[in-house]
Amino acid sequence: MTCQPVREMFSAYLDGAVSGREMQAVSAHLESCHNCRTEFEALRSVQQMLAQVGPMKAPDDLGLRLRLAISRENARRQGHWWDVVVSRWENSLRPALLQAAAGFAGSVALVGSMAMLIGVVATPQAVMANDEPLGALTSPHYLYSAARQQPVLTPEDATIVIQADISAGGQVYNYRILSGPSDPTTDAQVRDQLMLQVYEPARAFGEPVRGQVLITFSGTSVHS
Repeated sequence: MTCQPVREMFSAYLDGAVSGREMQAVSAHLESCHNCRTEFEALRSVQQMLAQVGPMKAPDDLGLRLRLAISRENARRQGHWWDVVVSRWENSLRPALLQAAAGFAGSVALVGSMAMLIGVVATPQAVMANDEPLGALTSPHYLYSAARQQPVLTPEDATIVIQADISAGGQVYNYRILSGPSDPTTDAQVRDQLMLQVYEPARAFGEPVRGQVLITFSGTSVHS
């Protein structure tokens, strides 16, 4: 082998990345060629020195620098101002804001925990629902009827007991006959009278809500 091919194989020869025949050829040439042997020894010394130094630790911000360089190059090629803004946001501003947001969230959580602890220690015992004063809850109360009340004619004298549902507006929107005659004629008379009645609605903490009342009618027999 001549000098030029041998020198081109120095690196592979040092790394052991050559075949057995090539290794023998390079070794034989180095024994016979002083210039190639001198250059090879210098190269091997440099390799040994680098091996003793060991690999250098990459800077902590190497990844960020590479992303910035790549993003700037892409933005330069595209030539649009918005791409530059996006690249800077993705590679520098966004990570910084995320770290700041994480710190802020931790501070808020800490303050919230302290406030909760202070509230538990400083505030009095909460009032349970069943301890609420009776004045906070009221039942519906009859006010008036839009028409004069008429007697309910029934097959026989009886007391009719009705459970009526009162809306938050004070009107009867549903009812059930609990006792007494419940034939269609009686039911129609009861319904006509209930639809004309107006009630003060039930209230919970001052707000009108739905409620129920018990209403009695005296049934008068048509045979009396």
